[in-house]
Amino acid sequence: MDLAAVRTFVAVVDTGQFQDAAAELSITQQAVSKRIAGLEKHLAVRLFTRTARGTRLTIDGQAFLPHARELLRVAERAVASVVPGRRPLRVDMIASRSAASGLMRGFHRAHPEIELDVVMLFDIETAVAAVRSGAIDATFRAVAVPGRPLPEDIESVRVLDEPLQLLTGPAHALAAARSVTVAQLAGHRIWMPGIVPGTEWAAYYDDLVAEFGLTIEATGPNFGSDALLDTIADTPALATFMSEHTRLVWPAGHGLRRIPVTDPTPVYPHSLLWHRDNPHPALATLRAYLSATATSPDATVTWAPSWVVAR
Repeated sequence: MDLAAVRTFVAVVDTGQFQDAAAELSITQQAVSKRIAGLEKHLAVRLFTRTARGTRLTIDGQAFLPHARELLRVAERAVASVVPGRRPLRVDMIASRSAASGLMRGFHRAHPEIELDVVMLFDIETAVAAVRSGAIDATFRAVAVPGRPLPEDIESVRVLDEPLQLLTGPAHALAAARSVTVAQLAGHRIWMPGIVPGTEWAAYYDDLVAEFGLTIEATGPNFGSDALLDTIADTPALATFMSEHTRLVWPAGHGLRRIPVTDPTPVYPHSLLWHRDNPHPALATLRAYLSATATSPDATVTWAPSWVVAR
């Protein structure tokens, strides 16, 4: 259906005259008549009858009017949804309880005027493809995975190095420690069923194992964080890694311990990725916010894989 003709129809209704509608739309009266005639032909009904005082809607015209107004409203919303600065800023993160989620909550508090649309994509390939296609404006990821460099049109900046902590149950051998060194973890079973081969976090933990001789097990199905916490609480032989900013709540009876890891502290590197030609003005605001809030841990006391791009 010709939206210009629908818009002309509504203008004639609102002004009461073809001539007045022509003036409002900055077109000729002949063009108004032509558009209305075309719309009537398309609908196979008469929309107006002419009177000495102007035009009057037919019964069919009265029935069509509310739908015509809704068509124009839908068209306006469709245009607004893709106009940079008028549509929400679409940002991807891996999980709702992650450090990226905390960064975005802070950004929202600092800039409540910016509408956000948060999505959760699983792997970096899907996220990068979504950035390149314009489906999302940015994604939080660890980059770059060895052997898989980012496309040339994708920009990235390191925004957070998040320390790892050891999570144990109350009967674990390290449960009473205020902190543990990486060397102390050798020989202990660290269970992380959420590690998926080929992902950026799998590459990170592979390097951690290779560097420090740790034992990380990803065996068994991943039933989610609740099942993981239940198992760690009940099994003295198992511990797991948890990022410092991960927000989890467990029953008080679990007696779980979150223990800092030191000498050096393994940090998980979070970066923001975006397309270099993305024009959304809120993207620049997000980048400025993250730059202002970013902290750089002392490289002499922290560890990250060698393939991680420095700040």
